[in-house]
Amino acid sequence: MNTDSTPSRDSDEWARALRVQLATISGGLAPDVYVNAWWDWYLNLGAAPAKQANIAQDAFAKALDSWSFALRAASAETLAPAPGDPRFAGEAWSKWPYNVIAQGYRNTIDWWRDSLAGVPGVAPENARTLEFMARNAAELISPANYLPSNPDLLEATRVESGQNLVRGFKHWVEDVEAALTGKTSADLDRFVVGRDVAATPGKVVMRNDLVELIQYTPQTERVFAEPILIVPAWIMKYYILDLSPANSLVKYLVSQGHTVFMLSWKNPDAGDRDLGMNDYLRLGIADAVDAVARIVPGKGIHAVGYCIGGTLLSIAAADFAAAGDRRLASVTLLAAQQDFSEPGELSLFISPSQLDMLEAVMQRAGVLKSEQMGGAFALLRARDLLWAPAVNTYLRGKRDAPNDLMAWNADGTRMPCRMHSEYLRGLYLDNALARGEFRVDGRLVDLSRITVPMFVVGTETDHVAPWRSVYKARELTRSDDYTFLLTSGGHNAGIVSGPAHPRRRHRVRTWSTAGETLPPQTWFDTTAPEAGSWWPVWQRWLVKHSDPELIAPPSLGCPAAGLPPLADAPGTYVLQK
Repeated sequence: MNTDSTPSRDSDEWARALRVQLATISGGLAPDVYVNAWWDWYLNLGAAPAKQANIAQDAFAKALDSWSFALRAASAETLAPAPGDPRFAGEAWSKWPYNVIAQGYRNTIDWWRDSLAGVPGVAPENARTLEFMARNAAELISPANYLPSNPDLLEATRVESGQNLVRGFKHWVEDVEAALTGKTSADLDRFVVGRDVAATPGKVVMRNDLVELIQYTPQTERVFAEPILIVPAWIMKYYILDLSPANSLVKYLVSQGHTVFMLSWKNPDAGDRDLGMNDYLRLGIADAVDAVARIVPGKGIHAVGYCIGGTLLSIAAADFAAAGDRRLASVTLLAAQQDFSEPGELSLFISPSQLDMLEAVMQRAGVLKSEQMGGAFALLRARDLLWAPAVNTYLRGKRDAPNDLMAWNADGTRMPCRMHSEYLRGLYLDNALARGEFRVDGRLVDLSRITVPMFVVGTETDHVAPWRSVYKARELTRSDDYTFLLTSGGHNAGIVSGPAHPRRRHRVRTWSTAGETLPPQTWFDTTAPEAGSWWPVWQRWLVKHSDPELIAPPSLGCPAAGLPPLADAPGTYVLQK
């Protein structure tokens, strides 16, 4: 038996080593996913003569349009190109030869995208992959990204006698140095954790091998009896919800008379490679709920989960309910999914082949580094997150003024190999939670066990947890007091909206019968938008679901229950690099 198994182990090790080498070349992307997508398109296009004819006709029409435009542009003083593309809206782009360049580019990429789309027989996942490839290739060759073909950049260079390029080169050198040393820029360094962000006063009242539990100092003489426990995602530092005072959800809640607790996850290293989902449930949520219940005994807990912290909270809430544990008074989910059948553009990075490569990389390092996750997210919005900042920084010589959200985004975390693999395979790839097949310590998790009041928030332009996917929590749970709110903004900025955000709007509706729902588009069309941040809406909901009789604030920690204050907020785990 040992002899037979040795070749298999050697083969697995060889395959893993090959994937690691491929990952260093491809940036962690599985090449066969893209090869298969192209091959699928090519074979099906060969069997679709009508589509072939359409592609040829479209190519002729686009070429004729570009030629005609070039002739008119050569004889006219101004002729605006590429209508509807904001990159070419400036007056300088209306002059020859730049208008011809822009119009030709626009026609080329439109033809390219139309050629790849709509081929009968191409698998939907391959069609999405092709669209992703075409979109990123189109951004790569955009004339707006390069000095010789961008008249605005050329004029700025002339006006500044090239000083913009000198500054840009200096910025490039700084960024290369930061990438090699792992340091953040000096501009972002001015946001100090514990002083400028994560600065709401409080104490660490519990610490284990995975989390610190922070209890915040009350800011009112009387407080609501029910405490709030916030479970952030472990792929981010918790202070996304405690940024500078104007953007701090924690500060807002304590100023409104709530007792707030926050989980701060450890930043794992290679020694934590074997931490799994069960560990995050036990050491994270279960231990935190036990601690909060000892500090504020006899009161229900308003539990809040953000992003995958909300997914974890959903699992825990269902498991608690199945065990008869009624300590959770309500569940709030912020941009959190339970059904991953429609994960949006993130599905581009989730396939068996892609996960095999990712697992090979994680097995070698023990963890997934934040840079690898950040690169994947940036590709989903390459124009906004890659090219526009690069042009502004290196060609215009201007850095965007840093803010608290940028500083937080640069403060990355890692994820243990086992947990991340279980999460991606079990939830994303197999959709086991929504299918009722996900297990906690061997027990099946049934989300329909969740009957407590629920408040679920989605964000309109979320690329990580699309709101229609977040909306599906209604069908999986059985609360007869269920509110769904959709706010403008994306996955982070939509949640961190401040109590009086001037540019936010939201739609909100409550159901009072378990199972009652609407299709997502019907809900959207029949729910009128309202101006303003979602924070006050949720805070009023919390008040409605709390005891109207206010009480004296609980002490910070509870030494008698073995939970003495251990350190000042923000604690030590959030400072780990």
